[in-house]
Amino acid sequence: MESKNYLSDITEIKNLMNKSSRFISLSGLSGILAGIYALIGAAVAYWLVQKSGLDYLMLNGFIFNMILLDLFIVGGLSILTAMYLTTKKAKKNDEKIWDATSKRLLINLLIPFITGGIYIAIILNHEKYGQTAALMLIFYGLSLINASKYSLGDIRYLGIIEVILGLFCALLPGYGFWFWVTGFGIMHIVYGTSMYFKYDKK
Repeated sequence: MESKNYLSDITEIKNLMNKSSRFISLSGLSGILAGIYALIGAAVAYWLVQKSGLDYLMLNGFIFNMILLDLFIVGGLSILTAMYLTTKKAKKNDEKIWDATSKRLLINLLIPFITGGIYIAIILNHEKYGQTAALMLIFYGLSLINASKYSLGDIRYLGIIEVILGLFCALLPGYGFWFWVTGFGIMHIVYGTSMYFKYDKK
């Protein structure tokens, strides 16, 4: 009996330590939906380019602006969905949505993310479009890796995969669209599904 109680106490202490140092209420379903949004957004962008009949995009062109709007809509929907489902899960688990741990998570996520966004905006302004998809994947992956120490460790693996896809994308710029679809669409769905069955279904 004493041995069982001892193991139970250790498990409880471990869980309390994890809760105090990691934000664990991230929703797997939000990852799935983010992937679906990305696939829909990619389909819209592909249709816009095909409809234009152009082999290139101009920074101040109508099609480019529409694709940029498409990206903002996909990103906005993904963020809002993640916030809603994560808040809902946190309340269900009786956890605080905004505390020191979640602040550290957000800060560590945003530092590489914002840096990457500014850098991509700079190179687009110089009309260098070829590496945009690769840079988006790499900086997003680095953001996830950097934030993973304050959340579920599984996020690190998704970040590593995104970085690897970004590097391959840089080697094969002609396939940037498909690497983007794989990284932001398919991998989010795979990751979200894994997280949902591993954590959310419990």
